[in-house]
Amino acid sequence: MSNSRSTKLHVAMFPWFAFGHITPYLHLSNKLTERGHRVSFLLPKGAQAKVEHLILYPNLIHFYPLLVPSVDRLPLGAETTSDVPLSLRGHLRVAFDQTQDQVQTILSSLKPDFIFFDFSPWMPALAHQIGSKAICYSIVTPATQALKVPTKEKPEDMTVEDFMQPPPGYPPSCVRIKSKDYEIAQLKVFAKALGTEMSLYVRITYGLIRSDALAYRTYHEFEGPYCDYLRQYYAKPVLLTGPVLPEAPTTKLDEKWTNWLRNFKQGTVVYCAFGSQNKLQKDQFQELLLGFELCGQPFLVALSTPDGCATIEEAFPEGFEERVKERGWVYGGWVPQTLILEHPSIGCSVTHCGYGSMWESLFSECQIVCVPYLGDQIVGARLMAEELKVAVEVEREDNGWISKESLSKAIISVMDEDSEIAGLVKYNHAKLKEELTSEGMQERYLDTFIQNLQGLMD
Repeated sequence: MSNSRSTKLHVAMFPWFAFGHITPYLHLSNKLTERGHRVSFLLPKGAQAKVEHLILYPNLIHFYPLLVPSVDRLPLGAETTSDVPLSLRGHLRVAFDQTQDQVQTILSSLKPDFIFFDFSPWMPALAHQIGSKAICYSIVTPATQALKVPTKEKPEDMTVEDFMQPPPGYPPSCVRIKSKDYEIAQLKVFAKALGTEMSLYVRITYGLIRSDALAYRTYHEFEGPYCDYLRQYYAKPVLLTGPVLPEAPTTKLDEKWTNWLRNFKQGTVVYCAFGSQNKLQKDQFQELLLGFELCGQPFLVALSTPDGCATIEEAFPEGFEERVKERGWVYGGWVPQTLILEHPSIGCSVTHCGYGSMWESLFSECQIVCVPYLGDQIVGARLMAEELKVAVEVEREDNGWISKESLSKAIISVMDEDSEIAGLVKYNHAKLKEELTSEGMQERYLDTFIQNLQGLMD
């Protein structure tokens, strides 16, 4: 291998079988191929057709489809988390591991310089066997992984109680897991082994321990102390790609949205989306809608149809549609989120703090209200609301329930011009946004990232 810094790299990608993982890996692939590097992308056979349209340089990226074996209790033909209820995700992980022979055959013939992976703790050994380097590229915030470094000799011995305490040397920070029942329940899912199947925590942690380097999609300016902590704890390079969001759409926002949004004054509409994977129960869905009604602002809410309902309309609270028809729109389909957040009428983003949505909110002018659901989203929300003070987090009851009063109170606290909190988060957000969106920052991060990879080959 030449040690020239201009060496063109060959990178293989093997993300977990979930679109929330495959998509960020593809965005990074686009940035690598844009710079003339080659990418070989391994993914489930059926997933290819759903993501091919995202590829910007088809001559430099090659897909290698994998046949996902049918495993006991998995729905027939299931390939990604979209096909599998939460209770059966452990079985999908078994199927994922059973693709190892196919993966080995493909990678042994390709012999890439680097293999990027996240959920396959067996990948580093495979990579080293064929002379490749294994990069653990995590799609979650470094603050999450820093909070959960193993403080016991074996990751398997970590308990939920261990996760409640920040590990020794963790950056002085407000980022914590609270001892509320619903947050502890989240940790149990993460830490629990399923039969012979290792827990999600053990799976991810062994990947971090065995890899040649860790990579994250963040900026040092945003999460520096957590990146430094991980570098020190795992004693290996921590490389940052920046958030690598998809290119801003060149299209304009469709008239169906603009015709409605133009009815409202600048910065008054509350926009809410919780990602396609978050399906609410009908009672919580209705309570949230009543919270939007209660806050008094116009609102555009994009949520999935709740469990057990055929259409989103049948889940509306009684009389709701009639009461809010002039100022509220609840939509159950796909929404062009980036373009909507840029619309001048939008003034507040109510987000589940999925990593992509978190960055999109940070890059917008909107006030931010966090309603996290999963473990890494909870940490992201704490980072934004308590550490950086650029957002507020909705107060939940101990069991995780969000009351209409609680949601309404959080929205009003950031939208009321006389509110002290509104002024504080607006100022902090504007200051951080200016730093994070400085000219050429994302491209500089990617160039440095690639130089660092080339440095690992020397």
